Amino acid sequence: MKRASKPKPVPPKKKSSTAARSVAKPSKATAKKSAPAIKQKPKQKPTPGVLAFGEFEALRKQLDLSLDDLSARLGLSPRAIAERKAAGRLTTDESGKVVFYARLLGHAVHLFGGLDEARRWLKTPQRGLHGAVPLDYARTDLGAREVENLLTMLDQEQGG
Repeated sequence: MKRASKPKPVPPKKKSSTAARSVAKPSKATAKKSAPAIKQKPKQKPTPGVLAFGEFEALRKQLDLSLDDLSARLGLSPRAIAERKAAGRLTTDESGKVVFYARLLGHAVHLFGGLDEARRWLKTPQRGLHGAVPLDYARTDLGAREVENLLTMLDQEQGG
């Protein structure tokens, strides 16, 4: 009867010096001397219906308003603005207001033919709003809809 032969052990392959360096972990002494890791803010996943704070700033510049003016019109306190700026995003409600103001501006630009003309109309008292300034009147949802309705009516009168 034949004896089963044992398989011969295979010697381990030598690692190249480059591979050994890339796999090797630094010792504790080396790790302490290396530069500290830079902590980065984790990327925030986009939340539906929430705008980045930069959108607020962009609207402010397009309307040519101060930070305080636009904040007051949107019903935001200076503290809330500082918090939103630090967080980098607005709340859902605030985002909705910014979008509505941007829509009003866009509608006015379309109707009056330019950004300067649109700004002027939005900042000037209007008879169709009982002498109120459209940007002030739009502070509430109902007021914003009335401003939008007035723009639509003016657009229709012009044949737009």
